[in-house]
Amino acid sequence: MAPDYDLDDEIHAETSAQLKAVADPLRKQILSLVLERAATVTELAETLDRPKSSMAYHVDQLVEMGFLKVVRTRKVRAIEERFYGRVGRVIVIGESAMPTGTRGRSFLIEAHNEAIDTEGSETHSTIRHARIPEERREEFWKRVADLADEFTTLERGGDTVYGFVASIYPTDHPSLPAPKENNA
Repeated sequence: MAPDYDLDDEIHAETSAQLKAVADPLRKQILSLVLERAATVTELAETLDRPKSSMAYHVDQLVEMGFLKVVRTRKVRAIEERFYGRVGRVIVIGESAMPTGTRGRSFLIEAHNEAIDTEGSETHSTIRHARIPEERREEFWKRVADLADEFTTLERGGDTVYGFVASIYPTDHPSLPAPKENNA
């Protein structure tokens, strides 16, 4: 499902200020909501049960950091109402924006913390390990990223918002050495 406005496929967060802007839980909710359709500050405030002044501040911060933009306006009485939308469908976090030693980990912790138990809804997850060459890791990650993109464009419906998290990361998981050749 595409939003009701045009946006780029991706935008890059390359600074610590940009990372801080998108790491805020309320701002992440704002960015998630406007991926479906553009929204006004009033709509966002009502949906997230926050004061309009607080919502305007957070929207302004996301605009300043380059993640939101005004995608259309309309006149309501004598006031021009702004509809905000994302600049890019996917926000790519640059390595330079991540604190040393934390790359990727915050997303896994966030997924763990936001997961809820619901009656009749099963969580699907798996963890696997494989000793693979670097080029295969990049090839595999491209396929996972494409799947994540597909997930965010699925038609909206139902009562539950589901999360999708994926990571490929180096580990200290042991592996067997190559078998010795038998010269017998």
